[in-house]
Amino acid sequence: IVLPAREEAKNIAKEVLHSFAGLVNSRPFSRVMVANGHLNGFFVMAVKLRLKRVGARNTPAYRIVATDGRNRRDGRPKEELGTYEPLSKKEPNYSINLERAEYWLSVGAQPSDTVRSFIRKARRASKADA
Repeated sequence: IVLPAREEAKNIAKEVLHSFAGLVNSRPFSRVMVANGHLNGFFVMAVKLRLKRVGARNTPAYRIVATDGRNRRDGRPKEELGTYEPLSKKEPNYSINLERAEYWLSVGAQPSDTVRSFIRKARRASKADA
């Protein structure tokens, strides 16, 4: 496809991303590669909300992080959102920055099942407090 301008190529690529990937806001999760008026291609970088293990042996502790889905489990995250201590006797045994988690969800991040349940519980707790 030969396109007259770089902006038009970017717009077409965004439309393709929205239709095929189903992303609501593709800006942080996609890179459009445009060179010399040609649309060379694009790829989607899926951000995940998941747990990163930081505890010692037999003492699990986790951080709730936003990270690139292709990174390893304990790799460097884009942002740390909270903590989870499964052996803690106090309830709740997790803490999460709900405002930042909502931001990541709004731009298309996919939470793991465990993180999704923490977000659901945090939303309920914030409604009860309000």
